[in-house]
Amino acid sequence: MPRPALVEAAALPERDDHQQPWPGREVTAGGVTLHVRETPGPHGHEAVYVHGLSGSATNWTDLAALLRTRASGTAVDLPGFGRSRPLASRDYSPAAHADALLCFLAGRGRPVHLLGNSLGGAIALTVAARRPELVRTLTLVSPAMPDRRPDPRRLSDPRIALAFLPGRIGRRARAGLAAVDPRERAEQMVRVCFGDPALALPHRLDEAAAEHRSRARLEWAVEALERTTIGMLASWWIGESLWSVAARVQAPTLVIWGGRDRLVSPRLAPRTAAVIPRSRLLVLPEAGHVAQIETPVDVARAVAALWEDGSDW
Repeated sequence: MPRPALVEAAALPERDDHQQPWPGREVTAGGVTLHVRETPGPHGHEAVYVHGLSGSATNWTDLAALLRTRASGTAVDLPGFGRSRPLASRDYSPAAHADALLCFLAGRGRPVHLLGNSLGGAIALTVAARRPELVRTLTLVSPAMPDRRPDPRRLSDPRIALAFLPGRIGRRARAGLAAVDPRERAEQMVRVCFGDPALALPHRLDEAAAEHRSRARLEWAVEALERTTIGMLASWWIGESLWSVAARVQAPTLVIWGGRDRLVSPRLAPRTAAVIPRSRLLVLPEAGHVAQIETPVDVARAVAALWEDGSDW
């Protein structure tokens, strides 16, 4: 499989380590209302960014900044995450999230460059397979392909596994998790999601902690996280396999994987790229599960090249 091309780093805007999250607002399209963060860019080229489990639109702040001269950006908060309200159905299955994103994109009426990380990658993959006319190119950063291996290192806190148990044990675990200081929770996530936690910028940890505090005040936040997690794991065992879905994707696709990904095994990277007909694979050996946050310049160089040359793949 050919390695994807990379644009020169000098062809991108200079990275600003103090870039603030892009302005946010609620947008209704296709009957779905989502909170989004928008990055200004050239007219006629739009990128849509989809976060992973426990994430939000702010996960794309730095990558969207690096790509802003090539496309305007819309980073979405999935229903029940970030600042988006839940769907009326309170359905948090991967299929429901994909339906919501699909309707949102269809309502906007123009094809986009679609990017997704982790769960967001699985959702973007599903949308691209179902409605190819909506997706110009597809970028998947450590997509949540079925990974059934039991590995406690995948948990930011061991109490997470206990929190899904019924009765007193589950209640005590959930209470303990709720009591964790928001800054400590942000640091826990970095330790699990980064290949090198030392690369986490202090102000990004502050932003993540502030977001945890804000979400703690939303009555649907715990429900959204728990039900989405259960739905994602169940989809690895029940229903159509995401591998079958991936085989139907028509868009030129860039698969990016961190070699130190603890959450979804890098061993799945070659298989993922192989099953998607028009795809190329970039493995970043030192990165973890959220390469777009940890090493945004490396990701931007590959994405920019996809947008320039993907039609030839």
